Amino acid sequence: MRTTRTILLLALTGLLSISCNNHQESAWVPLFNGVDLSGWHIECKPQDADKVFWTVEDSTIYCNSIGRRDHHYVWLMSDKEYGDFILTFKFQAYRESTGNSGVNFRSRFEPDLAGGWLNGPQADINPNLPMTWRTGFVYDETYEVQRWLYPELQNPRMYPEYEPAHHFFKFNDEGNGWNEMVLVCRGTHIKTIVNGVVNADWDGDGILNDALHTRHGVGMKGHLALQLHRNDELKIRFKDIMIKEL
Repeated sequence: MRTTRTILLLALTGLLSISCNNHQESAWVPLFNGVDLSGWHIECKPQDADKVFWTVEDSTIYCNSIGRRDHHYVWLMSDKEYGDFILTFKFQAYRESTGNSGVNFRSRFEPDLAGGWLNGPQADINPNLPMTWRTGFVYDETYEVQRWLYPELQNPRMYPEYEPAHHFFKFNDEGNGWNEMVLVCRGTHIKTIVNGVVNADWDGDGILNDALHTRHGVGMKGHLALQLHRNDELKIRFKDIMIKEL
């Protein structure tokens, strides 16, 4: 039986071979040095500016808001913007965490919108039973939208009937304790792979490039951002964050 890492590497190999047909291959670049948060910065509402949730611990990016629910969204955002890319990273989830997280991509923070808001799509990370299976689904945080893009729903709720037939999620006390996600953005085509399983494969033509997203400067190019959801008690770690621009 193939291991999860073998399946993941095979999937990446296929994706890279396709991209190389039309693009000169670029190098993989680490986005986290394991020591500090160089290349990243915090975006949040002014009332949360002095609250420290995102730190570096044990060579991981660590977020811990357990016991501290008095906060709005707090984002750890990449300094650099990206358009077409393959992003790979590992994350560790904890059973005692009741909070939601995710990785925003092609996103932009607007300090004057609703007191500070991050517009753009997100690959969800949901370490909450029984819906850990929605990890990798695509949500639109854009202020006027705020709904699921994949699967396509008209509201922010998720329903049990959308649970995929195949999915795999680990907590820190299972196996090696780490999940692996791959996020592929090529034009309007978005794909997420979680622990070797494709959880989203979606073409956002007509949405990611529509007038609304274009006005906000998101959808096709923008920043990456790790999410702490408003009023949530979240405990999560990230490491081995690598990107290849296409």
